[in-house]
Order: sequence, then C-alpha cells, then structure tokens
Amino acid sequence: MNELDFSFGDSPWEAYFGTKKPGDTVSAAQMLAMLEGEDEQTVEDAFRQLEEKRLVLDLSELPKAMGNGEAALRLRQEVQLVEKGLDPGELEPNDPLRLYLEEVAQLPASGDEQSLAARCASGEESAWEALTNLGLHRVLSIAKTHVGYGVLLLDLIQEGSLGLWQAVREYRSGSYDDQRDHWIRFYMAKAIVLQARANGVGQKLRGELEDYRAVDERLLTELGRNPTLEEISDAMHISPEEGAVVRKMLDNARTLDQATKQPDPEEEKEAEEQSVEDTAYFQMRQRIEDLLSVLEETDAKLLTLRFGLEGEAPLSPEEAGKRLGLTPDEVLAKETAALGKLREKEY
Repeated sequence: MNELDFSFGDSPWEAYFGTKKPGDTVSAAQMLAMLEGEDEQTVEDAFRQLEEKRLVLDLSELPKAMGNGEAALRLRQEVQLVEKGLDPGELEPNDPLRLYLEEVAQLPASGDEQSLAARCASGEESAWEALTNLGLHRVLSIAKTHVGYGVLLLDLIQEGSLGLWQAVREYRSGSYDDQRDHWIRFYMAKAIVLQARANGVGQKLRGELEDYRAVDERLLTELGRNPTLEEISDAMHISPEEGAVVRKMLDNARTLDQATKQPDPEEEKEAEEQSVEDTAYFQMRQRIEDLLSVLEETDAKLLTLRFGLEGEAPLSPEEAGKRLGLTPDEVLAKETAALGKLREKEY
C-alpha cells in the first residue's frame, strides 16, 4: 500500500494554518493527523499559532470517545446527565461536580456584561469579579455541548474558566460576548484535542486515511469505475457517516497539498518558455490573419490549406485542389499570385 503523502514542507501544520485568516475554522481531526509523530514542543507551537491567529477549532469531524475503565463509566454518566438537563440532584451529595453546580447556581445569572467589560478595560478592578461570576454560567453552558469527547465535565469547566479569564483580562473593545465565547470554546477544544492525541486518535485517523485511499484504488481496479462512498465504507468496515468524514479529510489534505506545494524550477521554466511560445504564435497568427484579409476568400482558403495555417498538415497542390475544385496547376498559379499580393502588402 502506498503511503499517503502529508508532507507540506518542514512544518505541515504551519502550511495549513497559513491558508487561514483570523476567525476561520481549523479541523481538529485534520490537525491531529498532521501532528501525529511530532514532539510535544511542536504540538504546543501549533496551538500557540492557533491562539495568535484567532483560529477556531472545529471538533465536528473528531470521533466521540469515552476512554477506558472508571473514567469511561464517568464519561458516559456525564453524557446522560447533560441529556437530562444536568440536575445536581442526580449526583452524590459529595460529588465535586454537584458541589460546583450548586455553587454556580448561587451566583448572579444576568447582568450587563458589555458594560462590565468596558469597566474592566479601563482598569476598574471591582468589575472583574462581577464579570467573571457572570461568565461562569456561560462556561457551564458551553461545557455541556462538549461532553462525549473523552474529557470530564469538571476538566472542561476548568479549561473554559481559563478561557473566560483570558477574555476578561484581554478585552479592550468590540463585542465582549463574542470574544468571551471564542476563548472559552478554544480552551475546551484544546483540552479535547490533546486528550484525543493522548488516546492515539491521530494515529487512528492517519491509518483510516491510508486505508481509504488503498481501498478506493483497489475497488477502482476491480469495478472498472469509481466506487461509491458506501462501497468504500463497507470494505473498510466503517459506517458511511464515518467514511464521509475520512473522505472529506482526504480531499482537504489533497487540496492543501496542491495549494502549498513549492513550484518546481524546471516546471516554472517550461511554463515560462511555453508562455513565450504561445505569445509568439499568437502574434504570428494575428499577422497572418491581417495579411490574408486583403485576399479574396478563395485565395485565403488556398493558402491556409497549402501551409496548414489552421493547425492541419500542409496539403499538396493535388489535395488542396480537390478541396477547392481546382486542378493542381490552377492551385499553383493562384498560390503564386496570392503570395505576390502579400509581398506587396508587406512592403
């Protein structure tokens, strides 16, 4: 099986991020596949660039995961709790998550956060606590949408709280709500991606990409046509929905590879030479058309056939005569006369 080439130069993730502008989304699954095999420092550098460019991590293509052992049991329990509305009464009295939920429930749930953010930006420290307390309700709300990816709810809340703190600390102008939500989601998504990496999801995704291409090529040979998504998914023993995610990642990787591929000097030289040739050919054709325009239609057609001016092979006097209903001698005579007119036009 041929190995799928994900090389985008020395830093594939940098090339990937380089195609994005602030506010764009980055596929978490695509990022994991590209960072597979990289060291922790490289991973941290990648997240730093995500943060600096204000990119949004899209988790939609990331497979849901529940882990193993007791953690898996707890994760499943939390998914069920969220589906039922996350009622603290469903948890044990001394459960840390229940204690946190009850504590947040005591905090103010509404207020003018935009005004508080402006006061924080002007250096009014008394507004920080009020803005943070209001934001904790939003952290909890967003955390509930991130369960099921292998990170415990309290851990998501902790990471989201760090994002909230960054939003409060860095706010200067604009919509505070948008900036708050961006940083809360970013920190939660980062925790999920790092957990997925630790669980080997990146390696699994790369393997699926390799398998998809290999199966696609095999079925193409066997069927004599492009296989359907369902046929490829069936051969890979995955659902069509999972197959669609893999295919999208593969298409994105190929598109990105083309967009970031360094031009080959020889190819550039050939393209430049071809461009010069095309220009010269166009100019020559334009000049010929100008010259032929002074001739009668039959004479212009005769020269076109005799010299192959429309891309066909030049015809002999006999062949040209058959096309025009002339004898070979008539063709030669008309040719001589027409060329004479062109010489007069040229000079």
